[in-house]
Amino acid sequence: MKAKDIKLEGRCVLITGAAGFIGSHLAERLLDEFKDIKVIGLDNVNDYYDVRLKHERLDKLAKYEGFTFVKGDISDKAAVDETFAKYKPTVVVNLAAQAGVRYSIENPGAYVEANVIGFYNILEACRHSDPKVEHLVYASSSSVYGGNTKLPFSTKDQVDHPLSLYAATKKSNELFAYSYSNLYGMATTGLRFFTVYGPIGRPDMALFLFADKLLRGEKIQIFNYGNCRRDFTYVDDIVTGVVNVMQSTPDSDERGAKYKVYNIGNNKPENLMDFVDILQKELVAQGVLPSDFDFEAHRELLPMQPGDVEATYADVDDLIRDFDFKPDTDLRDGIHRFVEWYAGYVKRRDNN
Repeated sequence: MKAKDIKLEGRCVLITGAAGFIGSHLAERLLDEFKDIKVIGLDNVNDYYDVRLKHERLDKLAKYEGFTFVKGDISDKAAVDETFAKYKPTVVVNLAAQAGVRYSIENPGAYVEANVIGFYNILEACRHSDPKVEHLVYASSSSVYGGNTKLPFSTKDQVDHPLSLYAATKKSNELFAYSYSNLYGMATTGLRFFTVYGPIGRPDMALFLFADKLLRGEKIQIFNYGNCRRDFTYVDDIVTGVVNVMQSTPDSDERGAKYKVYNIGNNKPENLMDFVDILQKELVAQGVLPSDFDFEAHRELLPMQPGDVEATYADVDDLIRDFDFKPDTDLRDGIHRFVEWYAGYVKRRDNN
């Protein structure tokens, strides 16, 4: 069976994790671009990081007539089923998850509950929904590639050796999704995101974390002595990729399963030290830090941490072939936009 095009105008779309970084950007894009669309945002607004950021994102979305926020946890089956029964979404984007690689080492239970049980609840709700959910799009992660050394990472590569529990739960999502596509005829597409960054991002990720530490006069910790490369992908490019994928269900494979996985990455790994240098220059240029700030004194080079990988690099040939699209925001431009937002955010945060 060939792919089916889905028109989003006038549809009801459910986004889980809508108070999150990618989820809030996606909701805003859909509401801006598609006429008469209804976006239901489900999120538990947990305190894994500063909830003020989550409320800031939700406040922006609350200005849209087509947006409805539902506070709930995807690991709560009754809450998920109630949301599906009340709003009857026809397209679902599952972005809700317990994020973070290092946190999973200390708190594995949180990942099983949110990323495994929660995803199962979403799959079951899609399976039993009436009317039928036409397409389930869900966030996987570049972390599923684990210790793979062949670069760039391709969706055709074996991914059986995750280096963190977070990565294992994301791989399990892909396996569950394939089973549901094969057994129940559901159309599912997984997206392996590569190091997403940008305005209103997560404070536990490198860009935000480094900016905060430098602002407080603390040292930033640079692992593997700076010899890491990351395929940094700007959030607007991620969202464009998600919106493209939402509108086209996968072709059936040889077994009849309507299932696909894509990488969404910038296809250009950047050295971590170059990333840090650009950030430092932008923090000075936009007045966040003084021009005489001693950056060398605020760097700490450390060995590789458990669960980390040396390099990430996305093969996006499938994305180009199927959607004539690839992320292409230059790292310098993306960091400039982040710091531009961050400078205003710091003033608001410090005044509260």
